[in-house]
Amino acid sequence: MTATFKKLIEKMAGQKAPGPSATFTVSHVFFALELMAGKAIGRNKLAKQLNVGEGAVRTIISRLKQAGLIQISKEGCSLTSKGLNVWKTFEEYFPTRVDIGKIDLTGAEHNYAFLVKNSGQKVRSGIEQRDAAIVAGGKRAVIIVSKNGRLAIESVSNSLEEEFPQAASQILKYIHPENNDVIVIVGAAVPQKAKHAAFAASWVLLDDH
Repeated sequence: MTATFKKLIEKMAGQKAPGPSATFTVSHVFFALELMAGKAIGRNKLAKQLNVGEGAVRTIISRLKQAGLIQISKEGCSLTSKGLNVWKTFEEYFPTRVDIGKIDLTGAEHNYAFLVKNSGQKVRSGIEQRDAAIVAGGKRAVIIVSKNGRLAIESVSNSLEEEFPQAASQILKYIHPENNDVIVIVGAAVPQKAKHAAFAASWVLLDDH
């Protein structure tokens, strides 16, 4: 189920179309769906919110429409029932997505966090997730696993609450993990990069098999 879903979304972002190569990624598809899940949104506003050009937003809209995920009306683009089901699946994997402000763990001005459900067993050293974040424009990524009521970072801390109480308190103010959940925090120079890089690091935690 997860692998099929992942392939569907990656195919949408990676399809080859005539003309220049796509200037957007899977994260742009995700955040486009997030915006449309709230209410109908016009093309210009969508381009501005996603920080992409007119050509890229046209392609995103076209592919989402071809996939039957969105409908277009005079109010703008909104999700179809199929699109809402896809968005529901996204929300099951990533139920919390939040700007958490400045935090000591990254040293970056802007930090964005994703809660990834029941994926702690997939985090080994955290390098794979950190690499994905850096490639996507993040400055630094921190991968935290909720273990038996404690927040842990592999090879750094078995209990953030004891060793980094201020950071732990800040995280728990916004995010309420259950056992084996993963919290991905990515810092970047600008908020948009932090968001997209946090998504990229979280995305690699979804099963490919």
